[in-house]
Amino acid sequence: MTSFRHAAVAGLVCLATMLCGCAAMTMKSPEVALAGVTIEEFGLREQRLGLKLRVSNPNDADLPIDGVSFTVDVNGQKFATGVSTRPVTVPRFGEALLDLSAVSTLGSLLRQYGELARGGRETVEYRIHGRFNGGGWSGVPFDSKREFKLSTLPQLLAPRQRAPSDSL
Repeated sequence: MTSFRHAAVAGLVCLATMLCGCAAMTMKSPEVALAGVTIEEFGLREQRLGLKLRVSNPNDADLPIDGVSFTVDVNGQKFATGVSTRPVTVPRFGEALLDLSAVSTLGSLLRQYGELARGGRETVEYRIHGRFNGGGWSGVPFDSKREFKLSTLPQLLAPRQRAPSDSL
């Protein structure tokens, strides 16, 4: 009976040690910021955007990423979604750039255009949230909410000025 108690106590000590070790291995969520956006394809029903994300790793271990799924919200509304299996490793206490593709629909594009056309807005809020997977772990969530001033965008809709011509 005493050997059973010793085995039970030893088992509990081992379990407690393992749980403390697992708690120490938890990863903090990486910080994500939008570093660039390009239009890859512009179709009637959907648009494909190229996103460049800057990922900062606040952990004392490399963050190997071999999969990501994400959603982009603009002004509180879902705007685009994407997935990728392009591998990258974010160094410990470092950062890396991820090149991703996202798909937006005509409806979400028109909603945002209508929002901007109403005027009175000086900033655009965006949120990128999702999950990084890789390295044998089940996934690390990320969630970043930021804004930028509309005045920093190029004047894409401004009419072009024609150069004066000497000939009639």
